[in-house]
Amino acid sequence: MKTTFNLVHPKIKLPRVVDSVKHEIRTFLKKSRLNTLPSGAKYWDFDCKIGSSEKKADDVHLSSLIKNIDEFVAKNIMVFYVEITPKAIVVGEATPAQEE
Repeated sequence: MKTTFNLVHPKIKLPRVVDSVKHEIRTFLKKSRLNTLPSGAKYWDFDCKIGSSEKKADDVHLSSLIKNIDEFVAKNIMVFYVEITPKAIVVGEATPAQEE
């Protein structure tokens, strides 16, 4: 998911628009977790980025993504970019740092 959200709407109030954005993100996560895992993978993890634009997006942890949206609203930033990339996690696989 790579989306730029605009929170300004002529008829819908801000809290409702923010709720719909959060709902869209949670729906994407739920659907992504239902995808079939590749062989050997145990669960889905997500790389997340959020920022005022695609070029200014910073990496954030999935658990802080919704909090960051609330921070943007509190700072009166009405347009922001969210990128969520699913990745399959294999438990027990040795990373290059662990092999040394």
